Amino acid sequence: MEHGEEKNSVRNSSFQIKLPLFISLALVVGLLLGATMFSPSTTNPQGTAKGYLKFRDVLSYIDRDYVDTVDVEELTDYAITKMLEKLDPHTAYIPADELAMARSYLEGDFEGIGVEFNIFKDTIYVITPLSGGPSEAAGIQAGDKIIKVDGETVAGTGINNEGVFKRLRGPKGTKVDLTIQRNALKKPLNFTIERSKIPTHSVDVSYMVDNKTGYIKVSRFSAHTYEEFMEALSRLKEQGMEQLLLDLRGNPGGYMDHAIRMADEFVAGEKMIVYTDGKGNRYDSRTFAQRKGAFEQGPLVVLLDEGSASASEIVAGALQDNDRALIVGRRSFGKGLVQMPIPLNDGSELRLTISRYYTPSGRSIQKPYTGNTEDYEKDILNRFENGEYFHPDSSLFVDSLKYKTLGGRAVYGGGGIMPDVFVPRDTTELSEYLSQLYNKNVIREYSLNYYQKHKKELEKMPFEKFNKSFEVTDKMLQEVVQTATAAGVEYNEAQFKRSGNLLRNHLKAFIGRSVYGNEGFFPVLHQSDEEFQQGLRHFSRAQSLASGSM
Repeated sequence: MEHGEEKNSVRNSSFQIKLPLFISLALVVGLLLGATMFSPSTTNPQGTAKGYLKFRDVLSYIDRDYVDTVDVEELTDYAITKMLEKLDPHTAYIPADELAMARSYLEGDFEGIGVEFNIFKDTIYVITPLSGGPSEAAGIQAGDKIIKVDGETVAGTGINNEGVFKRLRGPKGTKVDLTIQRNALKKPLNFTIERSKIPTHSVDVSYMVDNKTGYIKVSRFSAHTYEEFMEALSRLKEQGMEQLLLDLRGNPGGYMDHAIRMADEFVAGEKMIVYTDGKGNRYDSRTFAQRKGAFEQGPLVVLLDEGSASASEIVAGALQDNDRALIVGRRSFGKGLVQMPIPLNDGSELRLTISRYYTPSGRSIQKPYTGNTEDYEKDILNRFENGEYFHPDSSLFVDSLKYKTLGGRAVYGGGGIMPDVFVPRDTTELSEYLSQLYNKNVIREYSLNYYQKHKKELEKMPFEKFNKSFEVTDKMLQEVVQTATAAGVEYNEAQFKRSGNLLRNHLKAFIGRSVYGNEGFFPVLHQSDEEFQQGLRHFSRAQSLASGSM
């Protein structure tokens, strides 16, 4: 089961901002240290022992003598969290009850009923049953409304994503009873679905843009990312791909070994990909290309933005510093600290920063941190308010932050990967009205209903014909306005006209997604995607890099 929601807003959600904190894992994947009885540090044994005893005494006094009853475990979690904030923004404590959710994002599969869903108007809507999953086999359809789970009413109860996960996910082989309301039928339908292992994908889509240009979008680096990427790359090469557009926008990172293996497919010889530096040399490492890659020749453009973090920045930094790819977009997030996951004895986990990542030229990827977590989390919003979405931050282009690529090109540090070609965020057709359509789920709801009403004719239409000839009519736009008004979105004619073309494109993309999946969504959406279009326009520069003439 997945939950995905596309929004057109400059303000990142709290989840988006914090995501790199939760999913960043150690470069040495699988290195786990079991919690043991207290043992003083070898570097400062007296200090750590003194601190441990002080904390133990304070907690004991509170538990025994404080005037009110106190949840000691909750207090301990709070104290640990505040203590870690003094270190860096990515050292984190994850309570046991949150750990499963944090890990599931990267595990690459889960056990459940296999639907992508969204919550509209306090109701769970099935966006699509996942291909090959038990819901598809049982006959669940896009647009179905889940009104009961195991006899419990879930419509109109204020249910959230976590509540849906809790009810629909479960061990393989267990069963769940669903009551479904389908638009075309008056009476609800009852289904008993046996949960199974459901694969999820981190390569959202791959397709040929034209007869020589391939496109691959990687949304995160999870347990199966490298294998998915290689399958996509091989398929595109079989279709005649000569140049590649690799989209890492919004990719918050994940497993570093998958990122390194991906970079190795592009970097020839034994060139460096990344190195780490920590306290002493225990966690220092230097990683080089090791194998003959599948695409070491040919123009390569990488799309990057402020949502690209951690493993994404490792890939982009390695390709840029080795003059292997042209980076197009905006400065990336700036997450360059290595965390080691350490399980604690109550099932919680400490993710402790043990070293820093550096690109081959010596740039530290990590952006500055002043010790204020709130300011750090607002960095992306501050970039927008300070104008960095629309022009590069000149304060980062100084000699003290200047480095050289393998071929002698100037690149800059300062936090994150600076693009070779800056693309300002295109806001010409954005409006508050369009944002409200997304916030109220009007666009997805209308698109899903349109698909339901025209399902037979749409499913007979090949995507090539849909992409070329399907048009969002004025009548459809007026129906969207009516749907929006019913949802409480006040009509604004000027903003509606400003966003008209973009709205048409997005409606067509979402309708295409209902019919053809992501292969029908992204190719349509990219027609109004300025960063994507700029990437295509700069393959001549990428060709110069590939040939060593730049």
